[in-house]
Amino acid sequence: VAAKSAEPQPTLPGSIHTVAQEARALGVEALPYQVDLRDADQVSACVDATVERFGGVDILVNNASALWWQDMVDTPMKKYDLITSINSRGTFAMTQACLPHMIKGGFGRVITMSPPITSDHRKYAGFTAYNISKFGMTMSALGAAAEGEGHGVTGNSLWPATVIESLASINFKMGDPKTWRKASILSDCVLEIVNAGDDFTGNMLIDDTFLLSRGYTQDDLAKYRMDPDTEPLRLLAEHSETGNVVEDFKRGDVRALETDMTRSKL
Repeated sequence: VAAKSAEPQPTLPGSIHTVAQEARALGVEALPYQVDLRDADQVSACVDATVERFGGVDILVNNASALWWQDMVDTPMKKYDLITSINSRGTFAMTQACLPHMIKGGFGRVITMSPPITSDHRKYAGFTAYNISKFGMTMSALGAAAEGEGHGVTGNSLWPATVIESLASINFKMGDPKTWRKASILSDCVLEIVNAGDDFTGNMLIDDTFLLSRGYTQDDLAKYRMDPDTEPLRLLAEHSETGNVVEDFKRGDVRALETDMTRSKL
């Protein structure tokens, strides 16, 4: 759901039920289901309810995650446990629960919203705990690719080149909104991945370069700009490639936002 205001909000509007209503308004069925990804039993119950309602699981998009861009010495172990239990462990649990149904049905698409894995130490400055949790998500996609091969099941990770408009980017004041892109670039990427053949698997993708590889042009990408006259900086992609763009951009607890902003160079 696109945010209508660029001002931080103390609570997120809507619920799983309002999102389901929006989906139904588009002419599709929806099953709102509240689940804590840290609880494997709840994850299994969610997948079981989905299979009972729809007869199977064809597509899994692992998007839920927690953000923490802080140095190792500024990372409490409770925070480390939280982000890893949601991001890497939660993604593994949901993928594990869905894979048997996908393999049984002969078709499956596992997509994780997570960055390409890197061994360049420079890219860990201020991101070590976060990278551990997010690279774990990417590994679940690669694992699904390996174990789903020959069964019509693919696994790929997808990551934005720059900040995407969302309530998270608004609440955490992730730079100038003019330099963001619309969330529709990610949904178009997901559609491309879903419709690709079974041989398109095991990839760690960046949204804009992926779309360019699928026949999009730079002019086509302009429609995703938040500001039609501003070409977004590829901050997240460049960080993945060079490791020196957002290393001093601190974010984590929205209650400490002002402190984090004074400590950030971006």
